[in-house]
Amino acid sequence: MTIQFALTVNEGKYLIAKAISELPEVREAISGGKLVLKGGTTVSLLSELLFDLPLRISGRMTKRGAVSAASNCDAPHTVAWENGKIINLDEKVEEYTSDMGPGDVIVTGANIIDREGNGALLAGSKSGGLCGRSISAWSVEGAEVIIAAGLEKLIPGRVADSVRAAHRKNVDLAMGMACGLFPVTGKLVTEIEAVEILTGIKPVVIGRGGIYGAEGGVLFQAEGENDKVERLSALVKECKGKETGGDIRSLKECSVPSPGCRYHLSCMYRSGNDRTKR
Repeated sequence: MTIQFALTVNEGKYLIAKAISELPEVREAISGGKLVLKGGTTVSLLSELLFDLPLRISGRMTKRGAVSAASNCDAPHTVAWENGKIINLDEKVEEYTSDMGPGDVIVTGANIIDREGNGALLAGSKSGGLCGRSISAWSVEGAEVIIAAGLEKLIPGRVADSVRAAHRKNVDLAMGMACGLFPVTGKLVTEIEAVEILTGIKPVVIGRGGIYGAEGGVLFQAEGENDKVERLSALVKECKGKETGGDIRSLKECSVPSPGCRYHLSCMYRSGNDRTKR
């Protein structure tokens, strides 16, 4: 049996979140270990599926460029699940992740991925903020890192080249905040892996992009046993119409002035005298 199906970016994010929620290592971490969810729209969908908890979205890409939230809200950006309860890690993610080890899981998004399965996150604040500074502990101590990223994040080159090229400081002009990149290494889950996790079928990409809301979307073809394809068809229907994840209060993007202006560098939306490069 053969199926062709299309997913918008947001529908793909939901599919990825659903697949990660059913991974054995994630279920085991929930039952007896530690599970950390680093905020982002895809990871927030996972948090919403698992714990009915939307996460605060900070940096994001919009038509204006790399921008942040218009204002702060009390929703957590990064959380842990341990011993049956949610822990807000926004002020202690470095300390908490350094105590993690084998059997524990960290789920993060990525702003870019490449064909080799590498990922990287944009950093618009100094050193990438607390999460950026905690990255070294993620793998060093033995926790499993899962990278949740849709195919819209796939770049034509190598992540390593982009990491070397990008930097926050000494950018003359930026659409929004100037950003650097820090690499993340782990188990990459895109829509392709998500379908395979949930149905046992590996789909093939046969179309990319579109209009009327399908910009960045993907057209897939998949073949398999009837029951698996029917399961996939039901999953696609479940994904249809899904919207952006995250606490709705944090989805409004920044404008001048905003709380982030004091540490965002080279933003073209600020006046020339206030466009700090360093």
